[in-house]
Amino acid sequence: MALTGRTALLAAIGALVVGLLLPSWTGIGVVTGAVLLAVVADLVLAAPVRSLRLGRGGATTVRLGEPAPVELTVTNPSGRPLRARIRDAWAPSAWRPGTAGTASRHALTVPGGERRRVTTVLLPTRRGDHHSHRVTIRSLGPLGLAGRQSSHRAPWTVRALPPFASRKHLPSRLARLRELDGRTSVLTRGQGTEFDSLREYLPGDDVRSIDWRASARRHTVAVRTWRPERDRHILVVLDTGRTSAGRVGDAPRLDASLDAALLLTALATRAGDRVDLLAHDLRPRVTVAGRSPSEVLPAFTNAMAYLEPALYETDMRSLVATALRMAPHRSLIVLLTGLDAGPVEEGLLPLLPQLVKRHEVVLASVADPRLDELAAGRGTVEAVYGAAAAEQTRADRRRTADLLSRHGVTVLDALPSRISPALADAYLALKAAGRL
Repeated sequence: MALTGRTALLAAIGALVVGLLLPSWTGIGVVTGAVLLAVVADLVLAAPVRSLRLGRGGATTVRLGEPAPVELTVTNPSGRPLRARIRDAWAPSAWRPGTAGTASRHALTVPGGERRRVTTVLLPTRRGDHHSHRVTIRSLGPLGLAGRQSSHRAPWTVRALPPFASRKHLPSRLARLRELDGRTSVLTRGQGTEFDSLREYLPGDDVRSIDWRASARRHTVAVRTWRPERDRHILVVLDTGRTSAGRVGDAPRLDASLDAALLLTALATRAGDRVDLLAHDLRPRVTVAGRSPSEVLPAFTNAMAYLEPALYETDMRSLVATALRMAPHRSLIVLLTGLDAGPVEEGLLPLLPQLVKRHEVVLASVADPRLDELAAGRGTVEAVYGAAAAEQTRADRRRTADLLSRHGVTVLDALPSRISPALADAYLALKAAGRL
């Protein structure tokens, strides 16, 4: 049984009546009896709650930061109308902080023998699966003084996927890809490109592209056009170790790396290349390989939904060995990791010859915008010390990047808002140069 605020209000009014009009034990008994009778009558007339049938529907996946409407259907098999107050409970991470109290509660009236539906709008704040908890239903009587209350299980799961905010950069990169692919008059030359077609010579064309045999047959000067090779293999390697847990702004570095990996995957699959995924710290966390072009991006997105940074150092030897097993032939290996001098020089640098000997390697790292803010600080002793520390950190990152570059690695060090388009541009540049 559950009492409402109306019961307390009625009892307070009864106390005033006793104090002003019936100041005796008889008055107390009459008022108390009337209140109890009203509560019992309301409780009897309230629809039963244990026999209610609940169903679910609505969203099962949602991009992080977007609303996910989940429907709850309540069926009232009894003959009495259900006047219900419902609390649809979910994990705290399924809501924005401070909004769960209002977003999870609903008022609903269901006539006897009918069903009604309410919608709970979730707004997850963390990636991964969010499970529903108990649904608590309070059935009130016609007077709203008392009711019956019970909790039910109505299982439902909503998976929060990475937000893929960088997809806004995809159209412009696809336009550049179409230029490289020979769909415009742009001529792409370089080792590793595929012959596309013949066309008539135009002033300014490279004379080395003239096909003399075709020119003799056509009785006009013909030039060969080229397009980047298709069906190349790309392995995206996500370092989920300690450095990926460092917060850059309001999110860990790993989140920006996931976004960059998704943009590269979307672009590469449109280019006809094969893309696989490896997430690794002490051991492989996620591997996605051998998917068809239409399945790659959904498979990556689902796999990334569960990735969280691990608070220990990545085993680079195991990471490189796993990457080499997943890429037995020449490939583009994109390593999304940090540029901290210690982990790179002690863990990655000794293993680089194994990678660059066989593969084209790109290392992308997420820079902290806070360093730029600290480096510009002046005016106080604390600000000057902070600026010196920031400059030292930036110098260490540049030195580490130079070391990697001397080993033949393409290094990208960009802010979270720029790392995704920078990686996509690096991929297109490799294609244009015939290195992929």
